[in-house]
Amino acid sequence: MQSPLFSYAEQQSQERYVVQNPQLLRVALTGHDDILARKGAMVAYQGLIDFDGEYQSRNQRNARARTGEGLDLMRCSGQGTVYFANLAQYVHVVDVDQDGMTVDSAYVLALDSTLHTEVIAVDSQYGISGSGKYQLNISGRGKVALMTSGQPLMMQVTPDKYVNVDADAIVAWSSSLRVQMQAQTHSTGVWRRRGNTGEGWELSFLGQGFALVQPSEVLPPQNAQVGQGARAQYGMGQHGSHSQNQNNAWN
Repeated sequence: MQSPLFSYAEQQSQERYVVQNPQLLRVALTGHDDILARKGAMVAYQGLIDFDGEYQSRNQRNARARTGEGLDLMRCSGQGTVYFANLAQYVHVVDVDQDGMTVDSAYVLALDSTLHTEVIAVDSQYGISGSGKYQLNISGRGKVALMTSGQPLMMQVTPDKYVNVDADAIVAWSSSLRVQMQAQTHSTGVWRRRGNTGEGWELSFLGQGFALVQPSEVLPPQNAQVGQGARAQYGMGQHGSHSQNQNNAWN
């Protein structure tokens, strides 16, 4: 049998994480270090691999129920090669160091089991911190595979150049950055937008680090879950379409 399809054969590499192609992640397991991956993200594997639901502590369950932010993970262990993908989104491997990384959990495909995750609240100039926008802080040393809808933009933040990003387009940023959630509004009314621009909540970043932006303000609709409380109301992250509908009603 002959076909151009055979040019897409698996890559040979000694690296633990390999981007097989822009939308497919290859992870090598040696039997020593497990990997945590998004539930249902496995598309193929070779070798002796076990898949099991990842246990969540009481604190993690409470944080998930309170904020809508968190990870639905499976633990992958054994020896062999596993391939992960989700809705043909673009895959990017990031090395997490001591500075840590903050990310919307909806964009996490896989991560080393040695990394620590914690739900945090984003500050807001309008006093909704703790009830509106939550993110996931990842700390420790290891690798994380992120997903974006389309090829992303990596923006450098420096002390003399701060960056503003649409809250529905941000994927991740350096945890060392100072961040504040704000709205493109008149000063006299936080819930009313300037004119009819379609622009609303944004995140402002200050300090030294990076902000990763995707060229899309809405994740693909499959498997997307609308969050609870203010998160759903304000349309943050993957709920951007809901945000647009809400704010059209306010204008």
